[in-house]
Amino acid sequence: MPEPAKKTVSAFSKKPKTQEAEEGSCVVFEAETEKSEAKVKWQCNSKDIASGNKYAITAAGNKHSLTIKDITVEDANVYAVIAGGSKVKFELRVVSKPEVPAEAPAGETGKADQGSVPPPAASTQGETSAAKPDAQPAEDAHPPDTRQDLTGLFTEKPQCGEVTVGENITFVAKVNAESLLKKPSVKWFKGKWMDLASKSGKHLQLKETYDRNTKVYTFEMQIIAAKPNFAGGYRCEVSSKDKFDSCNFELVVHEARATEGLDIRAAFRRTSTDGKDDSGELDFSALLKKRSIKPAHMNTDPDLDVWNILSHAPPSEYEKIAFQYGITDLRGMLKRLKKMKKEEKKSEAFLKKLDPAYQVLKGHKIKLGVEVANEDVEVKWFKNGQEIQKSGSKYIFESVGNMRYLTINHCSLADDAAYTCVIGEEKCTTELFVKEPPVTIVKNLEDQMVMKGERVELECEVSEEGANVKWEKDGVELTRDESLKYRFKKDGCKHVLIINEATKEDGGHYKVKTNGGESVAELLVQEKELEIYQSIADLTVKAKDQAVFKCEVSDENVKGTWYKNGVEVKPNARTNISHIGRIHKLTIDEVKPEDEGDYTFVPDGYAFNLSAKLNFLEVKIDFVPRQDPPKIHLDCMGRTSDSTIIVVAGNKLRLDVPITGDPAPTVIWTKGEKASSVKPGGEEKAGHSACWTLNDGEVITEGDGRVHVESTKGHCIFTIEGAERQDEGIYSVVVRNPAGEDTADISVKVVDVPDPPQAPKILSVGEDSCIVQWEPPLFNGGDPIIGYVVERKKLRSYRWMRLNFDPYPETTFEAKRMIEGMPYEMRVYAVNSIGMSHHSPASQPFVPVAPTSEPIGLHVEDISDTSITLKWRAPERIGAAKLEGYGVEYCKEGTDEWIPAIQGLTERPSMTIKNLTTGDKLLFRVRAYNMAGPSSPAVLAQPVTIREIMQRPKIWLPRNLRQTLIKKVGENVNVLIPFQGKPRPKITWSKDGQPLDPSIASVRNSDFDSIFFIRKTERKHSGQYDLKVQIENVEDTAKITLQIVDLPGPPEALKIADVWGFNVALEWKQPKDNGNCEITGYTVQKADKKTMEWFTVHDHYRRTHCVVSDLIMGNEYIFRVFSINLVGLSPEPLTTKDSVFIQKSGIDYKSPTFREHDFSEAPKFTHPLVNRSIIAGYNATLSCAVRGIPKPKVTWYKNKMDISNEAKYRMLSKQGILTLEIRKPCPFDGGVYMCKAVNDKGEDVVECKLEVRPQIAKEEKKEASK
Repeated sequence: MPEPAKKTVSAFSKKPKTQEAEEGSCVVFEAETEKSEAKVKWQCNSKDIASGNKYAITAAGNKHSLTIKDITVEDANVYAVIAGGSKVKFELRVVSKPEVPAEAPAGETGKADQGSVPPPAASTQGETSAAKPDAQPAEDAHPPDTRQDLTGLFTEKPQCGEVTVGENITFVAKVNAESLLKKPSVKWFKGKWMDLASKSGKHLQLKETYDRNTKVYTFEMQIIAAKPNFAGGYRCEVSSKDKFDSCNFELVVHEARATEGLDIRAAFRRTSTDGKDDSGELDFSALLKKRSIKPAHMNTDPDLDVWNILSHAPPSEYEKIAFQYGITDLRGMLKRLKKMKKEEKKSEAFLKKLDPAYQVLKGHKIKLGVEVANEDVEVKWFKNGQEIQKSGSKYIFESVGNMRYLTINHCSLADDAAYTCVIGEEKCTTELFVKEPPVTIVKNLEDQMVMKGERVELECEVSEEGANVKWEKDGVELTRDESLKYRFKKDGCKHVLIINEATKEDGGHYKVKTNGGESVAELLVQEKELEIYQSIADLTVKAKDQAVFKCEVSDENVKGTWYKNGVEVKPNARTNISHIGRIHKLTIDEVKPEDEGDYTFVPDGYAFNLSAKLNFLEVKIDFVPRQDPPKIHLDCMGRTSDSTIIVVAGNKLRLDVPITGDPAPTVIWTKGEKASSVKPGGEEKAGHSACWTLNDGEVITEGDGRVHVESTKGHCIFTIEGAERQDEGIYSVVVRNPAGEDTADISVKVVDVPDPPQAPKILSVGEDSCIVQWEPPLFNGGDPIIGYVVERKKLRSYRWMRLNFDPYPETTFEAKRMIEGMPYEMRVYAVNSIGMSHHSPASQPFVPVAPTSEPIGLHVEDISDTSITLKWRAPERIGAAKLEGYGVEYCKEGTDEWIPAIQGLTERPSMTIKNLTTGDKLLFRVRAYNMAGPSSPAVLAQPVTIREIMQRPKIWLPRNLRQTLIKKVGENVNVLIPFQGKPRPKITWSKDGQPLDPSIASVRNSDFDSIFFIRKTERKHSGQYDLKVQIENVEDTAKITLQIVDLPGPPEALKIADVWGFNVALEWKQPKDNGNCEITGYTVQKADKKTMEWFTVHDHYRRTHCVVSDLIMGNEYIFRVFSINLVGLSPEPLTTKDSVFIQKSGIDYKSPTFREHDFSEAPKFTHPLVNRSIIAGYNATLSCAVRGIPKPKVTWYKNKMDISNEAKYRMLSKQGILTLEIRKPCPFDGGVYMCKAVNDKGEDVVECKLEVRPQIAKEEKKEASK
């Protein structure tokens, strides 16, 4: 049995209360503490307040006060006073200063001025109204709220309301956004947790409007065709960044009465209050919904009173009327109407039941509470019909006074069920909905570009492990098919979409979706194009030398075949074919004359080849004299001595020059001057950059370490390792011997990849494209630029995607297939025959956007002699960019000069253009603007002539004002009557034929309506009010009949007409004051003079005489009568002057004799003791229950020792409940406790085990937590 919770003791003996004050006034909040030395702190919106010009804080003993001076609207906040562990919240409500009654405004919707009249709780259809309840803090009606303090965001809060079944009601909340940084978000709840955003539909609509002038957001919740189960508590929450506010309100749903025009077709349902399917009346509406074709003559107008039609029709017409209005069970309908007149029986066990439904987030806890009538009653909790047992920490049961709580910790999806609280035969049920938090995407998908046949992996990361995601391609959901085209992989929070061997059709936009977000990426699949990085070159070799043909392609997986003169080359002892990575080689050792020919390399799978020629150099040895002048042989390949040799930067430069001469000549290599400038004997002219000399194969002089020179028999070789740009120039070779010399000049050109281009510029953007432009690189690498490669990436991504594979020759490129609204960056590579440069710097970020579509619905709203009012609707497609505004232009008919109506743009979808010339024919057009520029214009079909159009006056009297308008005394009257007429008509109000006195009612007129307003009605306001709208001699009139009703007076001349037996006849007369409406009945009550308790005999009794029966003889009675009208009972009744005594008859009654029953019984424990484990130092109780007659004597034992006289224990007994209280137990108090009950009939014993655990010191707790 759970221990009763301890009541928190407040530190305050007097608490500050919520107050209202006018602007500019001063207000004082006072508080008193229990102790005079208590420290008190004042707060506003959870922030401490200090004394200053605005606030004055005083303290005298245990009395404390807070004074707020010069109150403004900003001071309307939630305040708090803190003393010790107690905190008391209170509010300051600021009201505007009262305005002159004649200027009381009324909106077009017929609502009263909020500044002078309390705002209505809700606007309802028909006669349903929502009354404002007494203002009280929400904390008094609900358990303490642990959320942050309210910040007063509401300028108008939704109020409690009442509605009749089948009617509509609207709750309104207003928020001033002038001081907010972002748009406020509003949520509506039923009960504590049921979010109504997902319930919008047939019976619930949520609306939102924004007034740009006042910067006020208006949020409306409209309940349509209310049902009985809609009744209950509601809550409205508004939040904006770190600010939060909420408001609680109630909705009461009344059963409709047949006499008030009940729509029996809507009320005809099978309803059940006990949750059983076979209870309640029959309902055939489901059958009607299944019919696809309704009879053409079926009338579905809900305004018709079908009950009235049936009551006046003969019985022979019942079936015809029922068929005409869609009623399938006439007998059940009549039973239902009769049953609705009975009042629902209130619950005797529950003072407050569970809400219909609750909602909680997964992993959080929720507390369900009911209020019971009897504090000592026990309740049982059920889940889906199964009783919840007290075990573990999952469920916590609490009993605090009349409140019974069930706390569910760590809610999971298994806790989503129906919960029932049972007391005896009564029960109340609720539904608990466990809501999973939305799964968000932590890491987005990345754009990818792959080659055809490659494997693709699209990866994202979500916020929760094991969450389900949905993959889509171009809007179509992807599934795992039999061909295993798509595979889906889960690894914790990571989700991967795998595509094996991508094809061209796999390109497109892929999207991954969760219930809390989505991510999009683009996949581009390109056909493989084999690129030749290095082609094979012609070779000239001598006998016994080695010939090597080498080429390099872009794909290392491509194989190929070598051919000689069209015949495939096979490897042998001298011929070797190798393939390492992207390099293919054909090596021929010890070249012979028969190896000369055309060699070709053909890549497998591609329709092209690489060809080169092998030339065999035959060396002829002739007899020469001993003295042979040197000779340089550079014409062996048909080239001139002044030929240019091209080398790629980074490669090896090798100059192999054949020479002859006897004796062996000395070789001199120079760079930067012609060979003719080299003097004999090694003397050179000044100015050359480098010189290398060889004599008999020995290097005499050498320059740069990258340069190597060597000489073999018949050859002189000059080599530069890793050629650079500065190695470009003219190289000269001079050979000398005693017989003479020879010279040759060789031109070397070093080519490289170009420099990167400058940062590209974005010229323009479209919906999914942009045009980018860049400047050529400053240095082209010594070879002409053949094109450019363009790449793009998303701004927050790290993956660059190539947009073209073939070099693009121009410097302006159009990039397509981008996602609108996503920021991108661009960069460019320059390409020449050598290769590709480094990338350029990235461009400035840009966003692809497109202009909106044209505005729709452009039309003329109003026109005068010098102005015109145009209206239109927003474009159907706005796109990702924000709509900046509208531009309005006009031009005269026959010209093409469009003139802006205003400088800049307008944000509103309407405009009044003034200062126009009367009689001009003008054309008008409107264009919408966003970041991308103006949209296509919306143009009026025909020119408009600027001239006011005469219009006859006409009053459009609302339907509800065409009958008598009935109001109670003290209510306000706010009537809006629209009219038409041009020019502005003259409006005149009169009452009963006389001009309207301004002291009776206020009137406000505009160009198109008139508002009639009475702040507080009185009986004298009743009568006929006439409205006249006049333009010159033409007029239109309308009348309104206003009836102000009040409570009636008491009846007159009540007397006792006759007395007989147990009956009394009463007579009376109608009251003098009927309250300005018909008397609908009387209430007759009787009272016994002994007790003077009044009991109703007749209610809503229509006659002025009645008979009171079933009186008790021997009692003396008096009677009283109330009169009833539309407003209610008369304030005072009329009581009879004389009393009536019911005489006893002369019958003697002899009471029978009965044998006295023996009620004694032996003691028996109805509730045993329960084993307990407690902590030392904290009071503990052991409880059990016993019954027995006569009352048994109770004795408590510990370890079979009597403890009745020990001061440590206290024994209590109340209504058979036995309690043993152990004060501050120690470990030695553990043991076996026994309770023994004894009387004359016998005895009974019950026992339990008590374990006392020692306390854990704070240091031990810290060590345990570490």
